Amino acid sequence: MLLKAEQLPAHLERGLAALYLLHGDEPLLVLEAADAIRQSARCAGYSEREVLTVLPGFDWGQLLAAGGNLSLFGDRKLIDLRIPNGKPGKEGSAALQEWCKRLSPDNLLLVTLPELDWREEKAAWYTALQQAGVALKLNAPPLAELPNWIAGRLRRQQQSAELDGLKFIAERVEGNLLAAHQEIQKLGLLYPAGKLSLTQIRDAVLNVARYSIDSLREALLAGDIGRLSRTLEGLRQEGEAPPLVLWAMSEEIRTLATLRQGLDAGRPLELLLKEAKAWGARQLGLKRAVQRLSRQTLENALRRAGDIDRLIKGIGRGDPWEAFQRLGTGLCAERGTARSGH
Repeated sequence: MLLKAEQLPAHLERGLAALYLLHGDEPLLVLEAADAIRQSARCAGYSEREVLTVLPGFDWGQLLAAGGNLSLFGDRKLIDLRIPNGKPGKEGSAALQEWCKRLSPDNLLLVTLPELDWREEKAAWYTALQQAGVALKLNAPPLAELPNWIAGRLRRQQQSAELDGLKFIAERVEGNLLAAHQEIQKLGLLYPAGKLSLTQIRDAVLNVARYSIDSLREALLAGDIGRLSRTLEGLRQEGEAPPLVLWAMSEEIRTLATLRQGLDAGRPLELLLKEAKAWGARQLGLKRAVQRLSRQTLENALRRAGDIDRLIKGIGRGDPWEAFQRLGTGLCAERGTARSGH
C-alpha cells in the first residue's frame, strides 16, 4: 500500500501494519514519519526495539534472526532497519523478500532509506515490501506547494496566516525544510494562537533558504523572475562555481532551442520531449517554457551564454553573475511570443 505523508496519522489511528517502508529526499519528513510509527508501536505493545544499520559487510542473516528471536516475556518487537545507501544488494533483496513471506504479528519491521531512483522503485525487493506493508515516499514539497505545507504546520499550533505571509515564509526557507520547521516553531513561541500578521512574520522569520542548481533550472523554466533572482543571489553568496551555473542554464536553453526548432518544423511536442529524455516535473517545465519562447529568443540566449563563458575565462569585461541575471531575465520576460506548436 502507498500512503502520502498527510495520510499517516489517520492510518496509525486505525491500527498498525506489520511493515513500513519510508524513503525520500527530505530527512525531516522521514524522521517524523518514523517517530510517529515508533510511538504508535510502543502504544500497541511493541516494547522491544532492535536497530539494524546496513553498512558494508552487513550480515543479512541478522534481520531474519531478529525476527526469530522471541522475547522470554512474550513482548512484541519493533525491528528498525536502516539502509543509508538505499541499496540492499542481492543478498539483502533476497532477505527482504523472504521477510515479506513470513510476516508475524509479534514483529513490526520499519525500513528507512534515502531518496530512491525509479530503478530501485521497480526492484523486486521494493515491490515486495510495498505489497506486504505500507510505503511512504517523503519528498520535500516544491516551492509552489510549500505555502500549503506551512499552513498545515501552523494549524498544528493553532496559528494561521494569509497567503502573502505564507509565501514570505516559503521564499525564505526554500530547499531547507528543517529550517522551515524551526521557523514555524519559533512563531509558535513568539506569538499566541490565532492569525499572524505579515508584520509579525517579517519580524520573526530569517532568510534561511538553501539555493540549488535544480531550483535555478525550475525558476528558469517557469519564467519566475523573482525566484530566479533570489536563487542566483543565493548561489553567489554560497560560493557556487560560475561554470556550473552556466552549464545548468545553458543545458536548459539548448534543450528548449531544440524543442522549439522541432515544433517550428511541425513535429509533435510529446515525441520531441521523449527524444530529449525529459521526464516528470522537468518535462512539464520544458513544455510550458517552449510554448512561450521564440526561436529567436533562444538563439540569442545561446549567444549570450557563449559571451558569459568567455567572461568566466577572463576574456572581456564584466561580472558573470550580473550576466546570469540578464540572461535569465530575458528568458523570463518573454510571454506568449512563440507559436503554440503541436
